[in-house]
Amino acid sequence: MDQIAQQLINGLSLGSIYALIALGYTMVYGIIQLINFAHGEIYMIGAYVGYFSMAHLRLGFFESLLLAMIACTILGVLIERVAYRPLRNSTRIAALITAIGVSLLLQYTMMFFVGAQVRSYPELPAFMERSYSLGAVVISGKQLLIIGISVVLMALLQFIVKRTRMGKAMRAVSQDPDAARLMGINIDSTIAFTFAIGSALAGAAGVLVGVYYNSINPLMGILPGLKAFVAAVFGGIGIIPGAMIGAYFIGSVETFVSAFGYSLFRDAVVFAILIAILIVKPTGLLGRNVKEKV
Repeated sequence: MDQIAQQLINGLSLGSIYALIALGYTMVYGIIQLINFAHGEIYMIGAYVGYFSMAHLRLGFFESLLLAMIACTILGVLIERVAYRPLRNSTRIAALITAIGVSLLLQYTMMFFVGAQVRSYPELPAFMERSYSLGAVVISGKQLLIIGISVVLMALLQFIVKRTRMGKAMRAVSQDPDAARLMGINIDSTIAFTFAIGSALAGAAGVLVGVYYNSINPLMGILPGLKAFVAAVFGGIGIIPGAMIGAYFIGSVETFVSAFGYSLFRDAVVFAILIAILIVKPTGLLGRNVKEKV
């Protein structure tokens, strides 16, 4: 039981990072039906901004986290404005190919400027290096920080979506863009705001994963981005609570697979879950079948 509890804590830490990335996928898809495959690279750039802030600007962890979120917010809005907005009325395959192109562009642009080598985050504050014991279960300061920050950010997102004027506009646009436009909602501003929030969360995830694994590289966004996408699909893509549930499930599964000694197969298990959910329930755990009029 102690071993199971320990792996659940580890799974919550990893799932919290996936959740922050998956929320960006699910919000963008819910608004404009686009799978933004460049989202993993925004997460990667957030990790590098956090590293630069801590290693070169000598800023603290929380200041670096905030700076990474701001930088990724600007980047997300810029990508939406330059790459996706001109294709909004194009076919889905055109937007999808563009998203893959933006992803590759960000990867290799970052590689050009910072090099391909792996970098390690600088020395962390003492409170993050401590460990706390609950019986035989050990929780590190990093894990507590990651879970706490993720929960706060997700709660803030829920407040924005459910309680604010812009959140109501986001929900209206996701339901019926034409009706929302007739009601006076600025569609472009709402979509840009959605990209901004999703990118900010991805930037925060980048810093948290840099702190957790103490290692970053220009290609680090590929697999976590795909796993966060699996989490969004598992929970029901376009549904915010579903993305959270899916992320924690995927993080826990991956952790338990590694704990049982099959770490080489953990990625395969995650994508096998994607195949299974698409076969059994394509709309995801919380998704519902929607009939379209032809």
